[in-house]
Amino acid sequence: MNKQELIQQIQHKRSFLCVGLDTEITKVPQHLLQTNDPIFEFNKQIIDATAPYTVAYKPNIAFYECYGIQGWQSLEKTVRYITQNYPDIFVIADAKRGDIGNTSKMYAQAFFENLPFHSVTVAPYMGEDSVTPFLSYEGKWVILLALTSNKGAFDFQCIESNGIPLYKQVITQSQRWGTTENMMYVVGATKANMLKDIRSVAPNHFLLVPGVGAQGGSLQEVAQYGMNAECGLLVNSSRAIIFADASEQFAAVAGIKAQEMQIEMEELLRKYSSLI
Repeated sequence: MNKQELIQQIQHKRSFLCVGLDTEITKVPQHLLQTNDPIFEFNKQIIDATAPYTVAYKPNIAFYECYGIQGWQSLEKTVRYITQNYPDIFVIADAKRGDIGNTSKMYAQAFFENLPFHSVTVAPYMGEDSVTPFLSYEGKWVILLALTSNKGAFDFQCIESNGIPLYKQVITQSQRWGTTENMMYVVGATKANMLKDIRSVAPNHFLLVPGVGAQGGSLQEVAQYGMNAECGLLVNSSRAIIFADASEQFAAVAGIKAQEMQIEMEELLRKYSSLI
């Protein structure tokens, strides 16, 4: 999926919502536990209910690989279900991979050849040769960790060298490896006040912004400081949508929560972008 196709989806749906599929078997409604694949059945119903309001889905790989081969099968069925039934929706492998070149090449093959993901999150700590294997796939995206939403982000990401924080150096340096057509950055919603600074060095890149909802990030602040004329944002919400209800009506409630975010996002697009 190229950048223009993603922008067209945002414009069409008047939304920049990404739904995180961080599916925990202990939180799946009880009536689904009788099915052959409770995780996939849960995801399938969530996807069908939220698809009209979202432009991206982001399965967190840890929530699948922890269950071994069955978890990987659930993940594969989930991703193929999205790409077959909602081919215009952007699909992110939240895997946070990153290793020496030949290992990264295998990770890229896993997510871009064996599974039909459009993008994968990558840790930049090991540098250029750990990232470029992912960038060799035409039409695929790297989403590089820049400034995350967790408490420990301040341990390293904000350390300054010559007055420049590490996360800003990562963003500046990595723009030599990829372009606005194949590289995005992860910036946590709980660091929304830093988005203006990030936009000073990456004005045209898409930003994947987790942390809205259960983690307390402000959608209004994210849009105010991070949106550009083409939107340039994918804002992720996971638990606040997919686990909003544990009854047999869980999917319908998830759809309502997604729609509520879409309505708010439409107003922010009108205010801060030129798309609508």
